[in-house]
Amino acid sequence: MTLVQIDNYGPWTVTPEPRREMDLQTLQSRLFADIAEFLGHRDGYAFFTRFDNMIAVTNGIDGEAHATLQESIGNRYPVTVSLGTAVDERPVDALEAANRRLQVEGSAQDAHRTEVLDGEYLTEATPSDVQIAHFDVVNATGKYTDRLNEFDTFITIERAYASLMRYLREAHGALSFFVGGDNVIAVCPDLRETAFADVVEHVEGDVDVELQVGVGQGASAHEAGFAAKHALEDCRHDGTAVELFGVPAAGD
Repeated sequence: MTLVQIDNYGPWTVTPEPRREMDLQTLQSRLFADIAEFLGHRDGYAFFTRFDNMIAVTNGIDGEAHATLQESIGNRYPVTVSLGTAVDERPVDALEAANRRLQVEGSAQDAHRTEVLDGEYLTEATPSDVQIAHFDVVNATGKYTDRLNEFDTFITIERAYASLMRYLREAHGALSFFVGGDNVIAVCPDLRETAFADVVEHVEGDVDVELQVGVGQGASAHEAGFAAKHALEDCRHDGTAVELFGVPAAGD
């Protein structure tokens, strides 16, 4: 896991005076898009979380590539970023270690702590290094989008996401990220089918939202995530709640 943290961002947004909010939103979204594109081309995944902090799955991406990303951002944006990377079987433990690599260098709002680059990198990959679970809401369009106003639909999806995110974090050390629409991607340790059935049952009981999930494994986030997408299609086709290890069609 790699933590991407904008350096001294809070003070920058109000110096020498508060900046226009839509200018800040535009900068954040473009920065995330560039980071996602850079890592995506190297089979990684990036998630925006709070935008001033972003989390990425970077199996197979070495320190040189991280340094190139950092340099590119510094050359093209009015802000810089620090990158901390760590490796562990549980995603949350890897993120904790990545966080500490930056925290020991100073505060995120310390003007003198800029462009930290510190980490260990898992470049020798095996086919089961990453497990990705791709969740979506069963019939979200029919139940919510076509029946409720958009804000109430958004509240429903966010409640399901919050329940899912908290349960997977506390029960398994997995990290879950909302990725738009009614979709959530979770980066997981090596979990069995029963664990995913449990989380689907938990969310339905907690917030009355029905989920389905496809799970995939791979040497990189892209490989695992693509397998998860195919497994999710199996859920939709077969009407099941959990499918593991979908297989891409030939040529995909």
